[in-house]
Amino acid sequence: MTDDLIFSHAAVAAPHRLAAEAGRDILIQGGNAIEAMIAMAATIAVVYPHMNAIGGDGFWLIREPGGRVRAIEACGFAGSHATIARYRQLELERIPARGPQAALTVPGAVGGWAAALELSRAVGGRLPLRLLLENAVRHAREGYAVSASEARFDLAADAGLMAAPGFAEAFLVDGKPAKAGAPRKAERLADTLAQLGDAGLDDFYRGDIGREISADLERIGSPVTRADLAKYEAHWRPPLSLGVSAATLFNTPAPTQGLASLMTLGIYERLGVREIGRFAHAHALIEAAKRALAIRDSACTDFAHAIEDFEALLSPASLDREAARIDMARAAPWPAAADKGDTVWLGAIDAQGRAVSFIQSLYWEFGSGCVLPRTGVLMQNRGVAFSLNPTAVNPLQPGRRPFHTLNPPLAVFDDGRVMSYGAMGGDGQPQFQAQLFTRVQAGESLARALAAPRHLLGRSWGAACASVKLEEGFDDSVAAALLRAGHEIERRSAGQCDDFGHAGALMRRANGSIEAAHDPRSDGGAAGI
Repeated sequence: MTDDLIFSHAAVAAPHRLAAEAGRDILIQGGNAIEAMIAMAATIAVVYPHMNAIGGDGFWLIREPGGRVRAIEACGFAGSHATIARYRQLELERIPARGPQAALTVPGAVGGWAAALELSRAVGGRLPLRLLLENAVRHAREGYAVSASEARFDLAADAGLMAAPGFAEAFLVDGKPAKAGAPRKAERLADTLAQLGDAGLDDFYRGDIGREISADLERIGSPVTRADLAKYEAHWRPPLSLGVSAATLFNTPAPTQGLASLMTLGIYERLGVREIGRFAHAHALIEAAKRALAIRDSACTDFAHAIEDFEALLSPASLDREAARIDMARAAPWPAAADKGDTVWLGAIDAQGRAVSFIQSLYWEFGSGCVLPRTGVLMQNRGVAFSLNPTAVNPLQPGRRPFHTLNPPLAVFDDGRVMSYGAMGGDGQPQFQAQLFTRVQAGESLARALAAPRHLLGRSWGAACASVKLEEGFDDSVAAALLRAGHEIERRSAGQCDDFGHAGALMRRANGSIEAAHDPRSDGGAAGI
């Protein structure tokens, strides 16, 4: 377990050391938390390509020093040619996970950077975009070491990924997966990021870069057109919030699963758990997650098509009703299929008290696998979340946003502390967030809470059954009690630590100092001034 780091003015946390260093460099040069986050988002898109890329989506929560919390939805919509009829004509029963037909949504991440940068400038941020992207450009052009996390992923086992256009050229070494520590460059991506620094982020959608992206997408047969790119922009959305014991929680609305993250903690609180790390703690979190994920699956869709009242679902009456359905001695059946998902969470808090919780993703490892040759952009496969059934909750439709497992949480405690935290892991995100928050809420340090062995309900990461996975080191007596209560249990080895997410957290105290820590399971860390 790593110790908490304490910084007197400002701090960042990221799942890759180079991203954390990029954020710290911006803070040292007088940048605010938003500017630091853009630098980190760009850098981690280069050095952690299995988890995220500028061809993916992103979501932001930003808490201003005065207390206002805002959310940015940077989720791309399905392309003009992404119709159910198209996929039926291709004789497909479901959307492929890899290849050009998986690359069916507009990348939204860069649009989110643009919206955040506009706010930064409105509140006094003055660092030039070129400087914010400088570290990312340098690592892409001069090279970076392949991370241990990436090397743990078995590329050779995924034939669709290996066959995706441009993938082998970008990520293999002599036709084989790269080993941890091997040097890698991304020169086309470096050129793209440098162009964005000079021409502005809008160039990604409506300028020279947008033209080259659309030309490559057309060449490989993606349903996304230049017109789709040209009309894309990120949006500010009112965040979801929920009051719990001694704190207010915030998260992002549809199309994310922020609702499930908040409901999990709201239901859990009503179950009367008194001791962290024992059977009741784990059982209550697992059962609360079951209730929340089931509601999520029927409610979370493109905000323009959502019919559920999220405020009503987060009301005391609703949460009381869900908690009352939980048996604190027995496990409820859990037949639902879960999602995999690779993501990065990053956090930043500046000297003014501005706090950012940010998440950026490709969906599956390496997304669609398609690397566009003119720009080096790796395209996401977020469109896999759509259904080819027109009556489904999330049916494929041009212009429609897909359901997102991404959700960046933030907590404001009644005593004045502000916590920016989060985790990657698909369906595991609400579960890992809840395990982290409840430990911190009970008084554990960030580092101790992050290092504690975790559990995971569901089929994330392609597991064969919807059991409860227990990380190595999980208390044997608690595991035995869960088994007696009717939970199907699977024990995981040390080599499967990525199954349990890469989490991180920052806590600004009332005196202005910042406690910071990042997950020992990842390649990252915390840094600050």
